[in-house]
Parts: sequence; C-alpha cells; structure tokens
Amino acid sequence: MRLSVLDQAPITGGKMPQNALEYAVELAQVAEELGYDRMWLAEHHGSDAFASSAPEIITAYIAAKTNRIRLGTGGTMIMHYSPLKMAEVFKTLSALAPGRIDFGVGRAPGGDQRSIYALSQGNNPDFDHLYEKLDTTLTLINDEVPEELLYKHTIATPQKVVLPESWLLGSSGNSAIEAGRRGMGYSFAQFFMLGSMRKEIFELYRYHFKPSAFMEKPEINVAYLVTVAETKEEAEYQAKPQDIARIHLAQGRMEQLMSPEEAKNYQLSEEEKVGIQTNRQIHLVGTAKEVADKLRQDAEEYGFQEAMICSIAHSQEQRLNAYRLLAKEML
Repeated sequence: MRLSVLDQAPITGGKMPQNALEYAVELAQVAEELGYDRMWLAEHHGSDAFASSAPEIITAYIAAKTNRIRLGTGGTMIMHYSPLKMAEVFKTLSALAPGRIDFGVGRAPGGDQRSIYALSQGNNPDFDHLYEKLDTTLTLINDEVPEELLYKHTIATPQKVVLPESWLLGSSGNSAIEAGRRGMGYSFAQFFMLGSMRKEIFELYRYHFKPSAFMEKPEINVAYLVTVAETKEEAEYQAKPQDIARIHLAQGRMEQLMSPEEAKNYQLSEEEKVGIQTNRQIHLVGTAKEVADKLRQDAEEYGFQEAMICSIAHSQEQRLNAYRLLAKEML
C-alpha cells in the first residue's frame, strides 16, 4: 500500500503562521526521503488555526524544494474560482514540475460564511453548478474547447504540457459516481465524517469509472487523521490536543492546537469525553504497528491502494516522528 501526506499547515499554539508554512516545506522534504508517494495541501480560509489558504502557491514553492514526490491540492475549493483561472494555475504548475502535479478538487467552502462571501466579493455563491464548473476546468486543462459560450473563444495557457492528475475529494456515493464518470481519482475523507466509509461507495466509483486523459484506471486514496508515537501511552498523550480540537470544531470553534501539557490539564465534561471516544473511530491513535495494522485491514476490506496521512501534532518534531515511524513500519 502506498502512503501519502495531507497537510493543513496547522498553526499550533505559540507558533507563528510563517512557521506553519516552513514546517510544510520540511515535511515534504522528509516525506520524500521516506518514500511517501504524494503530498497535498488543504485550503482553509478565515481561521488562525491553519496557514494553508493558497495551497497552489505552497505547492509551487515545495515543488522547487523537492525532486520526486507528487504535489498538489487536497483540495482546491472549486466554488471560489473561475474555471479558466484554475486551468491556467495547474497547467503552469505542471509545466514547472512535469509529472508531479495533482489537481485535487473539493466542493466545500473551506471557510465560514463570512469568508465565502468575501471570496465571492459579496455576490451570492453558487453551490448548485460545481460539477459543471469542474467539467469546464478539466476541458480547459486538456486543451479542448468548452461548450459554454463564455469560454469558447479563449485558451488556457500554457498549452501542450503534461497533464496533472485530477482527483475529486468526497465522502459520499454521489461524489464517487461523479469522480468515476469524469475519469478522475477519488480521494475519500475518512477523517472528515464518522461512519461514512462503505464498500458500496468505492464499488460505485469503480463501476462508473471511464478512462480519461487524466487517469487511465480507477485510483482511490483514503485520508486518515493519525497520531503515532513509540508507545501507546505517548500516542495518547500527543493525541489529546487533537481530540479536544475536534470537539471544539463540532461546537463551531476552530482554534489553534494546544500543547499536550495544556491538554493534560484540560478538564473534560462528560459530554466531551463521550465525543472523544466517538471520534476515535476516525482518529487513529497508537504505535506505528497498531495504526499500520488498521490501515492494512481497511485497505483489504475496502479495496483501496493508498492511505493519505494527516498527522497534526503540537510540535514539528513530534509530527515528523509520526511520519517516520509509520514509514518504517509500512514502506
């Protein structure tokens, strides 16, 4: 099974946003050395908890600092941008790093309501035609002429470059079908929604898959939230800040990650304790062997080829250690 990285450029307590971006570059370089297949940058707006608001720019910078690892977005929040701009951005990236760029697309806003309207310059955002926008973008990337009159008389430059791989992010049967119909890879957000991963979702994707210029055969990766350490006890200690952050997120509070010491002294309510135990179904915590066994079990049961690891620790040292331990166990 292949391993990859999903990075949100988290800004942890006591750190500066610039640190988060520097850490993303370091993580990419370490992941490349360890044999990880790809690294994607998420897109978040309107929060001081994540520094990855422009993942395509971070992708370009990291591409210049690495040699082999595939890079891209997980994902570009398609509702905010024009098809022509997205096509030109990813064709440019692919021209700069041929054969290493992924155009990962998400349909969520990646931010709160105020961010959504600010990105749309106060206009009502269009939630209803995102797949049509995606079709136009893919057509332009492939140097073809879209059906829409608006785009018939322009081209997306640079032309005749190596096509980026194109992936659709999702967590439902509908997104799986749409990814398959377009000949895109399908990236399933297991860390995003409790109890959502089912065999039939991936079966729908494979059944509806049609080879395209972007992908010849069905490809699935599954994104997990993971905390790994040398011992189970240390992993639990390192995981508690993320456990608390997810509880707060469910309450509408996106906050910077506290330190393990702060989390240890945080007084959980009974309701929060139950919430953490429930979330542990999608937050994998343990030794590298324990987590690797779970990943291999899921891969065999659900039939995917790649696990994308999102590990958010308070310290960069601990975060890199988690990726190293998992690579040693699985790669």
